[in-house]
Amino acid sequence: MLEEVFRDEWGRVLASLVGFLGDFDKAEEAAQEAFAIAAERWPASGVPANPGAWLVTTARNRAIDRIRRERTLAEKIHLLPVPEAVMDELDDTVIKDERLELIFTCCHPALPLEGQVALTLRAFGGLETADIARAFLVSEETMKRRLSRAKAKIKATGIPFAVPGASLLADRLDAVLAVIYLIYNEGYSGRVDLGAEAIRLGRVLTALMPDEPEAHGLLALMMIHHARRRARFSGEDLVLLDDQDRSLWDTRQIAAGRAVLDRAIALGGRGAYVVQAAIASLQTRERIDWPQVAEMYRRLVELTGSPVVELNRAVAVAQAGDPAAALRAVDRLDLDGYLYFHSTRGELLRRLGRDAEARAAYGRALDLATSTPERRFLTQRVEQL
Repeated sequence: MLEEVFRDEWGRVLASLVGFLGDFDKAEEAAQEAFAIAAERWPASGVPANPGAWLVTTARNRAIDRIRRERTLAEKIHLLPVPEAVMDELDDTVIKDERLELIFTCCHPALPLEGQVALTLRAFGGLETADIARAFLVSEETMKRRLSRAKAKIKATGIPFAVPGASLLADRLDAVLAVIYLIYNEGYSGRVDLGAEAIRLGRVLTALMPDEPEAHGLLALMMIHHARRRARFSGEDLVLLDDQDRSLWDTRQIAAGRAVLDRAIALGGRGAYVVQAAIASLQTRERIDWPQVAEMYRRLVELTGSPVVELNRAVAVAQAGDPAAALRAVDRLDLDGYLYFHSTRGELLRRLGRDAEARAAYGRALDLATSTPERRFLTQRVEQL
């Protein structure tokens, strides 16, 4: 029960404390102390009716006591924005507003992208530094430095703990969405499921900004993709969409993702995340309408100008029955250092019976592949030629 409360309430508690204390490190220390007290008391006394408010109140009071005890910080007690908290003073509405402020603080454009990602996961995922480092394949010391630099920059430059004004909101929201999607794309597997963490963050954002269609579009996209995660691998082998065992798909999550997508469209959403979610939804239909998927990718190319999106459009064109046209589109792209450019070329050449060229394309993809499932898949493709 305590672990469940931790996952549900950590972001809310930390957000309230950062706003109260104005310091990430002190807020984390106070939050950890409050959860430790809960772990000691709740098994005997039971979980309070409002565990989040209990945790925030306890953490605030402990933080005030600590500041009073530390003689070098004695002056800071006069700077605290509110008097010592009482048990019934907090409510969910206040905490939700502060969570929104903390999201925008973590994703401030003055911070480097890797710092935004790490700080967002630390603040809202409730992950330990070692877990974040393991997920991003860097040492714990490297991740500690990233977090420390991000926190120091917030303090040194006076980055405000506040939602930006209406004129700046769209630019800042784009950064928030990009960071959450980057977290999602770091992968599904391992001890830390970053896909699930990103979906949790997406739910927080849509709850806090219910009228933003792109926030709903991103959440729908992640939910629909994540519903297929168990079917994407068979042991260590990568399984393509056409070959996936659909009985392993989470159909309830797909339906929930489509409902979120419907909400985004009802809000007038036509942006890149909404279009990507629509493509993901089409690809989970019993019979995939590949010409329609290709058309949706064409719209996405218009929105993003991305050559990677153009590559995906070519794949849909091939699936719709025209691999020659798809290959012509691929060969116009400048993506030589991109693994999936070469694996896609290999697949198209294989379908066209140009085996020698396909073998060379798969070989180049193998040179760029880093994960075991990708290398196994490409090796099998070469052996089949």
